[in-house]
Amino acid sequence: MSLVLDAAAQDLLFREARTANTFTDEPVTDEQVQAIYDLVKFGPTAFNQSPLRVVLVRSAEGRERLVRHMAEGNRPKTATAPLVAILAADNEFHEELPALLPHFPQAKDVFFSERPVRESAAGLNAALQAAYFIIGVRAAGLAAGPMTGYDAAGIQKEFLDGDHTPLMVVNIGKPGEDAWFPRSPRLSYDEVVKTV
Repeated sequence: MSLVLDAAAQDLLFREARTANTFTDEPVTDEQVQAIYDLVKFGPTAFNQSPLRVVLVRSAEGRERLVRHMAEGNRPKTATAPLVAILAADNEFHEELPALLPHFPQAKDVFFSERPVRESAAGLNAALQAAYFIIGVRAAGLAAGPMTGYDAAGIQKEFLDGDHTPLMVVNIGKPGEDAWFPRSPRLSYDEVVKTV
């Protein structure tokens, strides 16, 4: 069975999409970010909990504060990307559940009254949303450079609080010169999929 999505869209979102390592200086607008969010917010999460939170780093001062928490090899990329997003999991997402799950508002207390349960759920579901976010960036015709090489405690203290756990930093923009590393191999269907 073939996919319904046309080949050009498949290429844009997956086959030709890569993690960008350099960017042009063309700005990423607030309108583009809003359009990305307005698309990816529809991706599913358990109980519609939607725990992803995003901090956009645009200012030179904010960029300087962020770069010092990045791993050495990631600093130049983060320093030069037109926009950088810190993606985080909100461990107090349950406070929004009465509005997000109006047919079952008591889920807030029935399932998520304990912090360790919330942290586990937030981490998994915000990671799903982070993947949607990366696809959304690609759908906007931009390149994403997601990274986890950073001082998580430093980023949390500098940009978040004790209720938010950083998941990744994503550099966003139009790819620059020599933006791509060679594509690494992927596992085959038979190596991944088993039928029982």
